[in-house]
Amino acid sequence: MENKAIQDLYSDDYSQCYGCGRLNEGGLQIKTYWNGKEGICTFKPHSNHTSLAGFAYGGLIASVIDCNGTATAAAAAYEAEGREFGSDPEIRFVTASLHVDYLKPTPIEGPLEVTSVIKEIKGKKVIIETDLKVGDVLCAKGEMVAVKVPATMLQGK
Repeated sequence: MENKAIQDLYSDDYSQCYGCGRLNEGGLQIKTYWNGKEGICTFKPHSNHTSLAGFAYGGLIASVIDCNGTATAAAAAYEAEGREFGSDPEIRFVTASLHVDYLKPTPIEGPLEVTSVIKEIKGKKVIIETDLKVGDVLCAKGEMVAVKVPATMLQGK
């Protein structure tokens, strides 16, 4: 993927997400990079992403884990099929379940360093495990189940 964010390679039909959609100007613009075995994201929270003074809002943490996980699932699925990323038919994922353990308060000054790995790929389902750190401190862990997007979810299709 030549150092391009996974989300920047999504077609326009899949680029509206509040968390990671490149076409959602008011969104978070989360970016994930695939290194062949992990989905990696560095995200700098804004001052309005606060829960308590100095700390990131838990919903933001869940959003970053969520978008990094679904992008990681897409990259891994293409790789598992031996296909070039973005080739047709397009492979995209949505979240079926997301569990986040908040281990330590997450400093708002970040940056949040997020790493997702594939635990299992089985048919239309991918299980992803994610660590979210600030510096060397593990602040949150996530486990998600992502499922392939059914064609019926696309408007006008």
